[in-house]
Amino acid sequence: MDKLPATLRHGTVKADNSQGESHPESQGDALSDSPGGSRGDAPGTPGTPPRTRILVVGGGYVGMYTALGLQRKLRSGEAEVTVVTPEPYMTYQPFLPEAAAGSISPRHVVVPLRRVLDRCRIVIGEARRIDHAKRTATVTTLATAEEGTGDTEIEYDELVLAPGSVSRTLPIPGLADYGIGFKTVEEAIGLRNHVIEQMDIASSTRDPAIRDAALTFVFVGGGYAGVEALGELEDMARYAARYYHNVKPEDMKWVLVEASDRILPEVGPEMGTYTIRELRRRNIDVRMETRLESCENRVAVLSDGSRFPTRTVVWTAGVKPHPVLAASDLPRNERGRLRCTAFLTVEGVEHAWAAGDAAAVPDITVAADVPAGPGRECAPNAQHAVRQARQLSDNLVAALRGEVLTEYAHKYAGSVASLGLHKGVAHIYGRKIKGYPAWFMHRAYHLSRVPTFNRKMRVLAEWTLSGLFKREIVSLGSLEHPRAEFELAAGGGPKDPTPPPAPEPPRKGQD
Repeated sequence: MDKLPATLRHGTVKADNSQGESHPESQGDALSDSPGGSRGDAPGTPGTPPRTRILVVGGGYVGMYTALGLQRKLRSGEAEVTVVTPEPYMTYQPFLPEAAAGSISPRHVVVPLRRVLDRCRIVIGEARRIDHAKRTATVTTLATAEEGTGDTEIEYDELVLAPGSVSRTLPIPGLADYGIGFKTVEEAIGLRNHVIEQMDIASSTRDPAIRDAALTFVFVGGGYAGVEALGELEDMARYAARYYHNVKPEDMKWVLVEASDRILPEVGPEMGTYTIRELRRRNIDVRMETRLESCENRVAVLSDGSRFPTRTVVWTAGVKPHPVLAASDLPRNERGRLRCTAFLTVEGVEHAWAAGDAAAVPDITVAADVPAGPGRECAPNAQHAVRQARQLSDNLVAALRGEVLTEYAHKYAGSVASLGLHKGVAHIYGRKIKGYPAWFMHRAYHLSRVPTFNRKMRVLAEWTLSGLFKREIVSLGSLEHPRAEFELAAGGGPKDPTPPPAPEPPRKGQD
């Protein structure tokens, strides 16, 4: 891997380390969140170098691992790290399908940031704008509406932009009204409750049309999220059906819609074909080269003319960069991701870093004769994000100390995917694996990658107990409306959280 002197790449960072040298005390206060002593402020003691203000936007893979690396490597008083994140936890997304199926508790697929990043300042809020020329970020916090003073501006010296991605939707009629996403732990648990609730509706109704719509589940998108969510939920619903006197597995209709001619492209065409065959063996209707045209009035209309009355449309058809990237003055490529170098710095900009879904990082392990484009960039997945975050924290600390930066290089090792309990596919270092061994490798790999020893042990314990006892099939849909029962007791019925607007006063000339 090539290395670059920080003095050449990082502008104002000097080889004599004039802004980063500190005292060799313990790291207990290395990342103080006190505003005093920040760069640009008067130092607390004459002769004390000001601390560098590092702002990390995002609390996902890159944000958490970068901040974790910084708090471990920075010396006392060398810098202060602020993490702006909309949620106080990091979600380990590969475990969302198992959380939806009930194999893992929702609390164990998230990592509390305040516990892990105990020497960083955590700000729960949404970054709205980045003005890198002025070194400021505009943030909407949980207290913004209560205070009524407008958004908060956070100043920084070094910016790490890792807001991740959001679901990419299309202007499909009815999608905004009836579609269900699958990117957060709340959506995963909500979908589990929804599926079981539909089985309850089908069991209690006498209307065949309502029953048919309740037992039809349409998933749009043949990537990891769509295939794994479908596989795990179908497996869970088939198990739950044994406890319903009038719902059988064959009564349910599961449909996977994919616009391209293959699914799970990361595991290769052979394993993708096997996955289609395995899903169809389970009576799952896989529609290739087909698009969702509409889902208005709870009817999924496909481009091949098929119509499915359904109460469940799960949208997993890709992601797009976070909107804050467009609200910044940083360079982006044609797909909206930040243009980055192999050193994980933003191209042509000083004191700005990025990685993960938000960054277009060149893949220097690809042969030079491969044409420029997506194939020459690191794929936006967790495998790259975690490794990029570690390299980013190393390079940022090196830049502060006037040391050399190292290029990020990681040859893609392969992919694993679960298709339900004891079923999976994998393509690891050129080897194709399927069935139980692939499922076991999927669990072993992700168990090794989920952050913190605490979470590893909790997940392992749950897997062990689920092998000894029966599956949980309870729906806690009432959690989505926790005050409904109290409102019924206090006011005679659930109230609309948004009261209707008051009628306008009559205008002149009107009675």
